[in-house]
Amino acid sequence: MNRTRNFLMAVLAGIAVTTTALPSNADDMSSAPMARFSKTAAYTGAPALPTTLSMIIAGGGPSDFDTVKLLTVLAGDKTSAEVASLTKKFGADNVKSFITVFNFVVSDSLAKVKAAGVALPSTPNPSPTDGKALAAALYKLGLMSNGSYNVEFMLDNLVSHPIHVAVMDDIDKKYGREADGNYHAVLTQAMLDLKSVYGL
Repeated sequence: MNRTRNFLMAVLAGIAVTTTALPSNADDMSSAPMARFSKTAAYTGAPALPTTLSMIIAGGGPSDFDTVKLLTVLAGDKTSAEVASLTKKFGADNVKSFITVFNFVVSDSLAKVKAAGVALPSTPNPSPTDGKALAAALYKLGLMSNGSYNVEFMLDNLVSHPIHVAVMDDIDKKYGREADGNYHAVLTQAMLDLKSVYGL
């Protein structure tokens, strides 16, 4: 267990990976709250709800969201290879935990969005059937002005920072802090793999 925890912490320590980025002003605000698993300012702007809706529909919809289905849309014919790569890097148990937690994240986020009276848009953008376009849109949401990709920045962009934090608290209560960190680490790697596959 300690070896797994140490490995996850090492992965999370390198969660911000230098890439070619489009500038975003939101992460430059010195008064912005900090991300939980990385030393970076959180995104505190309005969420990109059309992309959020696209991701949810690609995963089967609000009532039947399935992380594996989403990954199949995003990775296409590279899905099996991606699952094998993630399993080799993180271990089968951690990949299984990631899938379970991701499913919970979507249902919990939707419940909080509804409770807050926030209505999802009627039209998704990009198309939830276009894996490359959706992968690109999701990846772009994680780009910060310093040229780094950060998964927490992406998740803030998808649901807002306050809801992201509240959902992380719920993950910690239901599955534990380690599962929360693992979810972020595996999702980071999956997004970086999609970047490589599509040349984003």
